Amino acid sequence: MKYEIKHRPSFSVLEVELNTGESIQAESGAMVYMSPTIKLETKAKGGIFGALKRSMLGGESFFINTFRAEGGPGTVGLAPPYPGDIEAFELDGTLYAQSGAFLASSGEIDIDTKWGGAKTFFGREGLFLLKMSGRGTVFLSSFGAIVRKELHNERFIIDTGHLVAFSEGLDFTVKRVGGLKSTLLSGEGLVAEFYGTGTLYIQTRSMDGFLSWIIPHLPKRG
Repeated sequence: MKYEIKHRPSFSVLEVELNTGESIQAESGAMVYMSPTIKLETKAKGGIFGALKRSMLGGESFFINTFRAEGGPGTVGLAPPYPGDIEAFELDGTLYAQSGAFLASSGEIDIDTKWGGAKTFFGREGLFLLKMSGRGTVFLSSFGAIVRKELHNERFIIDTGHLVAFSEGLDFTVKRVGGLKSTLLSGEGLVAEFYGTGTLYIQTRSMDGFLSWIIPHLPKRG
């Protein structure tokens, strides 16, 4: 499998070249284009209960699409529903991501949900994280560009709405950015303080921030 991420970072599209017999699994609705040699199979990955868990708790689609090249090589184009970047992760272990970040992966990757603990109750991304395990390639999408931050036994603070993913070796707590006045009036709200050794992936735009900006400009009824 070969791939190229085009039109980065604002309107990224993932183009995957599959040899005969190769396949890639993707989030439902992610396909932009494909060759006629590509066959599509849709199923509830992990069975009904596994798909329900991933959909209801992890913010992903109930169904996963598998694109397979049959009768010859072919190309598949995949993209998220919102403007932003796509990042490829060569995984050999475990990666955690915010709900909704998964775009596609090779078939060897297991996608599950992980209880983030009570500390995530006030985080904007909810109580559950996506847990991706195995050996292969994972593609995650972001709202805006992706910034990579390496931590070496240190602490780092980010707005909860800007988290894309983080590697093993990192843990976090959710807290107020300052006092109660700062939390209510600064526009920053809650933050996640990460600590340990690993890699953080941060998106340069926040969906919550975008909605807060655009909703007042929408036409009002009546």
